[in-house]
Amino acid sequence: MGTVTLGVSIAVPEPYGSLLQERRASFGDPAAYGIPTHVTLLPPTEADAADLPAIEAHLDTIATAGRPFPMRLSGTGTFRPLSPVVFVQVVAGASACSWLQKRVRDASGPLVRELQFPYHPHVTVAHGISEEAMDRAYEELADYEAAWTCGSFALYEQGPDAVWRKLRDFPFGGGGGAPAVPAQGGCAVEVSSSAPSLRP
Repeated sequence: MGTVTLGVSIAVPEPYGSLLQERRASFGDPAAYGIPTHVTLLPPTEADAADLPAIEAHLDTIATAGRPFPMRLSGTGTFRPLSPVVFVQVVAGASACSWLQKRVRDASGPLVRELQFPYHPHVTVAHGISEEAMDRAYEELADYEAAWTCGSFALYEQGPDAVWRKLRDFPFGGGGGAPAVPAQGGCAVEVSSSAPSLRP
């Protein structure tokens, strides 16, 4: 069956997800439309396709043990010069994200892997583009704010076209979490930059 490239993440819901995706594209990041706006729980990881049922069962167990929690984004940060990334900061929900990502990569499960850098939950808005464009992303989103209740995470697969597509949602508590977040990407989406905050 071969191998697949998988990732696990928390999707940023609408209207925020498409807005940040549009902004990422506007900074000249060619990956913008291939990556739905998200907070990573498991970075790109090679796995045997035959292991997908075990991987889904593992993620089901984690989600069933979890509960919805408040997420809030505020302002920007950067990993430069260590890594060419500008991001929107996770200022509420970071500890829950850390708890989840540790369990996703737990040694007893099928997704064991080491991280290149210590885990730091964030929403990437520019990656690997010119310094000037990353400076612009850092400055233009410095006042950005968003808040919602996180009710699930999802498993994604990267296709041969480098586009990430959602395979399945995993609602916390085994069901009844937040509704599935629609996939972003592929075309421009008209959204207002003055979208109201969602409240938990």
